[in-house]
Amino acid sequence: MAALYLHGIARGILVAFIFKKTLFRGEAVPFVLELPNYRLPAVRNVLQLLWEKAKDFLHRAFTIILLATIIIWFLQTFDMHLNVVADSQDSILAVVAGLLVPIFKPLGIGDWRICTSLISGFMAKESVVSTMEILFAGEVASLLTPLAAATMLVFSLLYTPCVAAIASVRREMGGRWAVCVVVEQCVIAWLVAGVVRVIGLLFGMG
Repeated sequence: MAALYLHGIARGILVAFIFKKTLFRGEAVPFVLELPNYRLPAVRNVLQLLWEKAKDFLHRAFTIILLATIIIWFLQTFDMHLNVVADSQDSILAVVAGLLVPIFKPLGIGDWRICTSLISGFMAKESVVSTMEILFAGEVASLLTPLAAATMLVFSLLYTPCVAAIASVRREMGGRWAVCVVVEQCVIAWLVAGVVRVIGLLFGMG
């Protein structure tokens, strides 16, 4: 987990450096920010701020995860004619997610259930795990190899953030940049996950 965080930080710095030398060349715009005097905060204020931030996160995360779970359940339960399916492989969800399977097959995670969890992660990254638990019936740990799990973790770390983050990019920089961010991050995530898989296969982790 520490390696994942460090890798994410290193990748962000590297991309920022590349953009500085290519898309954002030129003199930096002067920026002046007046900071208030630093004081040691009171314990009560710190605890109150932590509680407010945690409560806000739990409220937003729970709402999005609940909505995503309901949608996934519906799509997994019915087929294209809205008939209840006996096998989830015949569901609407399997048909939609199956379109992404060829893209992720070279990474060793070409399972429609994994593709579905990545789609739900576009709404909120927190819902990736809950979606996989639903689709794998709680047996995801026993059905994924260590290499596939590592590849999945790396891709999940690097691919496009949630809709709220993309909406913020669009508001600040425009729709074209928002699309570019999504494409760039997905491509980088696929390439890095592919490198992880190749290294794993070379060391006999397959």
